[in-house]
Amino acid sequence: MPGKVLVTGADGFIGSHLTETLVRRGYQVKAFVYYNSFNSWGWLDHCANDVKGKFEVFTGDIRDPFGVKQAMKDCDSVLHLASLIAIPYSYVSPSSYVETNIQGTLNVLQAAKEIGVRRIVHTSTSEVYGTARQVPISEVHPLQGQSPYSATKIAADQLAHAFYTSFDLPIITLRPFNTYGPRQSARAVIPTIIAQLASNRAPIKLGALFPTRDFSFVQDTVNGFVAALQSEKGFGEVVNLGSGFEISIGDVANLISNAMGVPLKIFEDKERLRPEKSEVDRLWADNSKAKAILGWSPEFMGLEGFKRGLERTIEWFSNVNNLRTYKSEIYNV
Repeated sequence: MPGKVLVTGADGFIGSHLTETLVRRGYQVKAFVYYNSFNSWGWLDHCANDVKGKFEVFTGDIRDPFGVKQAMKDCDSVLHLASLIAIPYSYVSPSSYVETNIQGTLNVLQAAKEIGVRRIVHTSTSEVYGTARQVPISEVHPLQGQSPYSATKIAADQLAHAFYTSFDLPIITLRPFNTYGPRQSARAVIPTIIAQLASNRAPIKLGALFPTRDFSFVQDTVNGFVAALQSEKGFGEVVNLGSGFEISIGDVANLISNAMGVPLKIFEDKERLRPEKSEVDRLWADNSKAKAILGWSPEFMGLEGFKRGLERTIEWFSNVNNLRTYKSEIYNV
């Protein structure tokens, strides 16, 4: 087991689940959270009771190289998840994505190089592939920046690879497909559907229904990060984390409606549509490399696995204390 692990973006959706899992598995964890005047640790303010008080917190800004280096000083490994991820907002404020996703990643890589950490796990996204040219999508699929968000993630991935080839920095790049589960932002489609149905909004407002996605339950994604942290293989590699199951947004809405026992009526909200050339029509993961290199396999596989993950997600969002933190009546950019 490595020494202390720094998790950037620990206050977010996946990062908070990852922090909890690492603590439960006996790791020393330093959670890098975004500094704010509310002294909020994001979702870590609501972490499970068995985890509270068992991890260190560093408040800072991933865009600040000095703070990043300070946070990393006593750490052996880094799991880098901090980024801006909302695709619609990247159309509005692309420079903030450059500063956070590219410059922020550079700050992590440079600090790790200077300090000499044992391992970096860098977080990519399936959005870098753009609309699938062939399926399932393997790691050799061409990269296509169809949104400012995906373009900045492509740049960050290339920086990570450059630091591996130029400085022999021990980096593994994980490329999660569409992760879902409790705590996910309402700007994502599954929480959007659940929150609107749970709030008795009819018809619910959605964007395009035809695109397909490979949805991965958050615990599967987290287990992939833990596997990469423990692996003795994979340095310099890019590895997909996906369920290997493809489903359309329209079919997802029907599954959620049936699981919740709520009639479904959908209104296509033009505000939620991506620009035509920016929409990613199809994503479907080839996860064979993760199985071969990391020994990782998803537990929530296929249609039945997806239904099980949806049940857990619906249960969490249906809790009134959780639901009230979401503004289902507005479009979250």
